[in-house]
Amino acid sequence: MNFFIDTANLDEIREAHSWGIIAGVTTNPSLIAREGRDFVSTIHEICELVQGPVSAEVVAEDTATMVKQGLLLRQVHEHVVVKVPLTPEGIAATAQLAAEGVKTNVTLCFSANQALLAARAGATYISPFVGRLDDIGHDGIELIEDIVNLYRDHPEIETKVLSASIRHPLHVHRSAQAGADLATVPFKVLRACFNHPLTDKGNAAFTRDWEKTGDTDIAAQVRRFLDS
Repeated sequence: MNFFIDTANLDEIREAHSWGIIAGVTTNPSLIAREGRDFVSTIHEICELVQGPVSAEVVAEDTATMVKQGLLLRQVHEHVVVKVPLTPEGIAATAQLAAEGVKTNVTLCFSANQALLAARAGATYISPFVGRLDDIGHDGIELIEDIVNLYRDHPEIETKVLSASIRHPLHVHRSAQAGADLATVPFKVLRACFNHPLTDKGNAAFTRDWEKTGDTDIAAQVRRFLDS
């Protein structure tokens, strides 16, 4: 399973990108608004930074305007993926954009039937919302499993399952187990995936033992070795 980061904050994207583990970025109107920056220039800057898929969402409700906005967004950068809501109008827009060779991310998916509709429309990615299903007493990961199995039974489907609305590291773990192709993860959750008390304890012990050697300058040691 590959990782996208779910944010429009450039500092978060830069740090996550420096770890060498993210393949792309997802944004939405709420995330963009939170940053208080120009939408289009922010999307372009993110694309330049990550050099991978960056989801930018249309903000229309009718098919014709969604398609128009999607085609415009696609001109911003070659890595833009047009994010479209899972409504009848959005699915129609997805089909039209796919016919134009535009990659799409169909969002707000809450059922396997919806995922099948998106796949048949030619969606590049389908985004089932794990956390929001958990919030209302459903098992969001079960939906990931259902969609993965459904797509597997129809090998002609090329749509990738992108686990979204990730709330904590267990969602990440279980999404991978369920067979999601990707998970889009908020920065704080991605950062939390590093954490384990035994890692911290072991690293602290290694550091203490190294300091006890009295010769902690590796660069100097290497120079002496090469000069010997």
